[in-house]
This record gives sequence, C-alpha cells and structure tokens, in this order.
Amino acid sequence: MTKVFITGASGFIAQHIIKLLLARNYEIIGTVRTKAKGELLRSCLSPTDKFTYEIVSDIAEPGAFDHALKKNPGITYVFHAASPCFFETTDPEHDILIPAIRGTENILSAIVKYQPEVQRVVLTSSDAAIYSNEDEINSKLSFNESNWNNTKYEDALNDGITAYYCAKALAEKYAWEFMLKNIPSFGLVAINPVYVFGPQAYGVPENLNASNELFTKLLNLGPDEKFDNEMGGFIDVRDIASAHVFAIDSKEAVGRRLLVSNGQYSAQMILDIINKHFPQLNLPKGNEGTGEYDTMNLARVNNSATRKLLNRRFNSLENIVVDTVSQLLDSRKNSKAHL
Repeated sequence: MTKVFITGASGFIAQHIIKLLLARNYEIIGTVRTKAKGELLRSCLSPTDKFTYEIVSDIAEPGAFDHALKKNPGITYVFHAASPCFFETTDPEHDILIPAIRGTENILSAIVKYQPEVQRVVLTSSDAAIYSNEDEINSKLSFNESNWNNTKYEDALNDGITAYYCAKALAEKYAWEFMLKNIPSFGLVAINPVYVFGPQAYGVPENLNASNELFTKLLNLGPDEKFDNEMGGFIDVRDIASAHVFAIDSKEAVGRRLLVSNGQYSAQMILDIINKHFPQLNLPKGNEGTGEYDTMNLARVNNSATRKLLNRRFNSLENIVVDTVSQLLDSRKNSKAHL
C-alpha cells in the first residue's frame, strides 16, 4: 500500500489533498499541532483506518519531524503543507519567517535521514515566492514561473504581509538549494498558488483560512456599508489539491514550479456574484460590474506553462463563490461541530 506523509494535515489545502488521497486508498500519516486537532480531523475522514496523525507542535524546532518520520518507515510521497498563513502579528520574524524557513529545512533533512524510499516531495509554496507584495500591485510588471520575490530578510521584519511574502520565497529557495547541494534520491515539485478560495473539505472551522476570510467580511456587511475592494489572483482549493496530487504522478512536474492561478479577482467581482445568486442577503452593491477594471492595477501573471502541464480546466470564480457561500450559509443554519 502506498504510504504518504503530509505536514499541516488539518490545514485548508491539506484537508482537500487528504480527501483525494483517501479516494486512492493511500495510507496517510499527517502532522498536527495538537491531539485535539488530530482527533477531530480523524473523526471527519472516511475511511478512518487509512489516516493516522503525529503531533508536531512547533515545525521550527530542531528535528521537528525526525520522530514522526523515523516512526513511520516506507513512505513514498511527502507533502509539506505546514507553514504560517496569516498576516496579523506583532513579531513577524518569530511567527512567520522562522517557522516557514526552518519548517522546510526540518522536513527535508528528516526525509534524507529516515526515509530513503521517498520518491517525491511536493512543497506548498505560494505566488508570494514569485513576486513581492509591492510588485504584485504594480501594473507595469509581468511575472511567470521563472520569477522570484527577492525581498531581503531584514526588510521583512516590520510587518506581517511583507514577512509572509518573504518567508514563502526564502523557504522555497532553501528547498531548491537543498536539492542542488544534497542531490537526494527524491524529486521536488513546488506548487505556487495565488489566493486560494473554495469550500472546506470536512466542515467549516470557527476561523477560516486567510483567503476565505474575505467571504466572512463580505457576508457580514450591511446593505449600505462600504468595503475594502481587495484584489489579487484566485484559484479553487480543489484545483490546488489536484495539482498537488498531479505532482506525485507526473515525471514532467519534477524540478518545476507550478504557478496555479485562474485569473484575478476583486472583492467587487465576488460581491457581484453573491448578489446575483443570493439576493436575499441584501448586501451592498458597490460599483457593480467594475471589478475587472479594478484588477488592471495588478501586475500581469502568465502561467501558461503550468496550464499546459496540468491540462486541467480550472474552476471559475463564479462557481467558487457560489459553492463557498452556499457552504457558509448552510453552516450558519446547522451549527454542527466544525474543524
């Protein structure tokens, strides 16, 4: 039986990856920060006997993954999805930069030491590793899979957003440098998603992931309230999970960065879709129909190489919004136990 190891198993993207892997009847070992998270996740899965968890409370601790990998021999694939994904912090270095970079260091070194049978490592990186938060909003610039965010460590210490972007770049750079220096037996693939939206795999948590928090903000608006018209690239979490699984199947993916995006969104575009399909919510209209013009202020993104390799039709923004909002509204009605 194929055995898979996934870090940050209770995370938004990781749960969707696990769902796909369970459908393949793979045996999955996931890391979580607490026993409570592990038990709750396990209770949501089917079949439950294909999933076990190991507690890794701090991915930045030296040797953080050593015990978990040493304890579970015969792993074929590793997904490293554990990394801080938030912006609000008073200590960006401790909360974001150090865990992201050291977590990547720890998982790769542990694989080399304890898992000689691993064939593929898939790193959940980000478009933040491709451009800085400042370059992303510069309409004069254009980016593709070959570009790098070159923000310096010392320049990322003052705010959470810059720290997040820099941390993703430095963590991924470390991974590729590790491959060149150590020449391990496994291949590496980096998945670089933009903002990841979509429904939850196994129930709605009390606090949504950073991207989906936008939906909470919009759904809580009064009919005449103003809103921050934030914008960026978008992709469905189900497309991202499929890209991760594709990365363990495809020899052509080895050594590549997959910039997974289906275009650009603005909060106005999302609000237009919500108002179209859920008029009973009586949300503000804003400047209807202008959202696509707003995104002209963003840098251009060309991920044609990734699209050609994946050969997959990505889910539209409209479908993402409808599925996500429907789930959130159902959750509010049912108030069941959530992850």
